[in-house]
Amino acid sequence: MKNIIVLSFVLCASIVFGQVDHTINTVGDRSVEKAYRVAINPRIIDTIIPTPMIEYPLLVLKLDTETEVNRINPATVNTKEKLTQIYNTYVRLGVGSELMPLGEVYFDSKRSRKYIYGAHIKHLSSFGNIKNYAPAGFDRTKGLIYGGINESRYTLRGDVNYNNQGLHFYAYPSDTLIADSIRQRFSDFGMSASFKSHVKDSAKINYTVGLNYNNYLARKPRTAGFEDWRAKENYFAILSGATYKHNKEIYALDLNIKYNGYKYGELDSTIAYLDSGIVLNNTVINLKPSITTQLKDDRFKAQFGADVVFDVHTKTSVHIYPNVEVKYSMFNDIFIPYIGLRGGLQQATFKSLSQTNEFMLDNVNMLNESTPIDFYGGIKGTLSKRISFNAGISFANVKNKALFITDTTYSLGNRYAVIFDTLNRTTVEGSISYQLKEKLKIDALGKFYSYNLLNSSYAWNLPRLQFILRGSYNLFDKFIFRADLNIEEGRKALVYSAGEDVKLENGQFVKTLGFLADANIGVEYRYNNRISAFVEFNNVASQRYMRWYNAPVHAFQVMGGITYRF
Repeated sequence: MKNIIVLSFVLCASIVFGQVDHTINTVGDRSVEKAYRVAINPRIIDTIIPTPMIEYPLLVLKLDTETEVNRINPATVNTKEKLTQIYNTYVRLGVGSELMPLGEVYFDSKRSRKYIYGAHIKHLSSFGNIKNYAPAGFDRTKGLIYGGINESRYTLRGDVNYNNQGLHFYAYPSDTLIADSIRQRFSDFGMSASFKSHVKDSAKINYTVGLNYNNYLARKPRTAGFEDWRAKENYFAILSGATYKHNKEIYALDLNIKYNGYKYGELDSTIAYLDSGIVLNNTVINLKPSITTQLKDDRFKAQFGADVVFDVHTKTSVHIYPNVEVKYSMFNDIFIPYIGLRGGLQQATFKSLSQTNEFMLDNVNMLNESTPIDFYGGIKGTLSKRISFNAGISFANVKNKALFITDTTYSLGNRYAVIFDTLNRTTVEGSISYQLKEKLKIDALGKFYSYNLLNSSYAWNLPRLQFILRGSYNLFDKFIFRADLNIEEGRKALVYSAGEDVKLENGQFVKTLGFLADANIGVEYRYNNRISAFVEFNNVASQRYMRWYNAPVHAFQVMGGITYRF
């Protein structure tokens, strides 16, 4: 307490003595500068503080590791999905009404990546006749031997074939004609070979080379000294092509040389009135370049090309035909509209004409069929994975179109001559197909034709409307049902006198051949995978329609038989 009182007394004394008046002299300028306002606005200045980089030493650790290999089980074959067994030989034997034997034998190689080979033979004949008509029996025998080699870089093919067909010119409404007097027989022998490369290198060219030879003969007369007075034909062809792919374009070039030598009798000689010898040397050389391109992820495809043809026949001429097509895939191939312009020359041969109408005459002055313009377009596609369709229209100009008319000069009217005419043809067609795996298949095709001819009133024996329906059904892989229907309407024939259903138009007698409806049904029963039996019902409507004028077909027929594989 004493200390506090003493300290207080000392402080008070100091204050009293500090109030004493003293004079203080100053030296120097003590003026104060005028205040002024700073014009700079205040702002915040951030200071970046660097983050220190801290380094940690790398710790080296040595750990012991263990490796364990799991065992892989070997692959096994699922026996439930094994490949179907293949047999080398297939035999089909049968017999039909009106004594109609059938025999077929097929021998083929089994599965092989390199070699293919085989032989086929088929025979069908009939000893039946058509009521109130000349004898109508026929026989057809075909044989084929083929072979080939498949390699990764090339394919080699070759075959030899022989066909023999006998028939009668029965298109005469009388059963008094002797069968031997109206007999015909065609002998057809041919061979071919081809080589095709498969080089995968896009910088190289793939090519194809083929050789074809065919000898075709009609029946020779039995009269001594007239053996040469029958149709003979020798055909020889060199077929070649090359393709080269660069980016999206494919460049192609085809070069074909076709020679056909036709001979009937001796040139500048006559066997009978108006029946003189004919010798024709027909050579066609065509050079066909083209370019194909694909765009828009391969949805758009276009082909541009031409077909330059040298026609060396009765005279030499040069033709240039267009070859243009454009198509575009829409909605993943559901709709594919297409449009194109094409043309070409079809070499006339006695073989092709007689296969169209086997009752034709042997002496024919043939002309090559030329199509300068064929403009077409349409749309095709798939409505589902099971249904596909096509609808189109075309307009074509055709020169030297072969038409068959009844002959009364060299025969009794039971044979047919060939005339050639120029026509404009409009075709409207549509088709639809349905397939449910291998169980059910249905195809329907319809075509409508409109003709405008230069010299004839109608396109003789050609239909105006054609409809084809065919299908098959597999029931439990035991019963196989097949059916087909062919309908034709609007066929006209040229005749030479008035009669029933005959009209006179433009100075020509025209006969309507009537409606054609041919339906066939077949059933096959498979006892096992090697043995089966079949029965076929042909022309179930028993319609004896006119195949050609005065040439009706057989009525209802039945054929049955068995098949065997081994």
